[in-house]
Amino acid sequence: MARDQAIKTRKERNAALVEAMLLAAMADGSVSQREMQTLLARVLERPEFEGTQAGELNLLVESSAVRLSEARNLEEVLASLRRRLPDHKNRMLAFGLAAAVALADQRATRSELGLLKTFQAALGISEDEVAQIIDVIEQGGSLSEALGEPLERLFAEVMVLVLAADGQLKEAEARAMVESFAADPLFQNVSPERAQGFVSESVAALASDGLPQRMHVLAHGLATHSQRMKAYQLATKIAHASGRTSHAEQRILDLLQATFGLADDEVARLDEQG
Repeated sequence: MARDQAIKTRKERNAALVEAMLLAAMADGSVSQREMQTLLARVLERPEFEGTQAGELNLLVESSAVRLSEARNLEEVLASLRRRLPDHKNRMLAFGLAAAVALADQRATRSELGLLKTFQAALGISEDEVAQIIDVIEQGGSLSEALGEPLERLFAEVMVLVLAADGQLKEAEARAMVESFAADPLFQNVSPERAQGFVSESVAALASDGLPQRMHVLAHGLATHSQRMKAYQLATKIAHASGRTSHAEQRILDLLQATFGLADDEVARLDEQG
């Protein structure tokens, strides 16, 4: 049941993201080929859609277009987007994807700009966040540059993955474990409230996206060797916290080693320290 719910949540989120892009493309009354090309290109670059086959993507676009055509008004659509995009990161992503499509022709029409302002208000995107997203798009960059998660958030997620290894993750336990590492200089600028937020976001991301996709996100976000070594060290501390590393926890450690490209001698040294 949990897996089925996670799959359902992921599909609903992805449909909402596509609908936001379609709305931007349709804002001026016509959908250009450039806008559709941009929509598809942005989908393909995002880890949220990883594993989606071409046929599935076409069906997703078609079903999203039907949903929009059947909506009674824009407010109904926006309410549906808010429901399917409950966290701020995904709402920022939806706005960024919509903006990328609106700016695909190098300039946005008055209708497209008006829709983006409506999106901004409905999804709670700040002026600073809008400026950052638009700047990245105009420079031809990836939305990951504007939506990049704090390193502390990614380090926290590595620990959550180990805690969730046996499939029995308790958020309170995960939160307490992350807080126990508050003395680590890595988290010196992170308040307890923010740390709790990192844990909650990590739990939600794992539930909705699944382990393979989260590993992909971690590999992308923790790009340097030193960051990956630190992440593995934190994971090792969690695995050793109970005095014995379970088979499930060891599997996560092995996946992290492979994902991060760490050598056996490096891992052995970190295991000893842990």
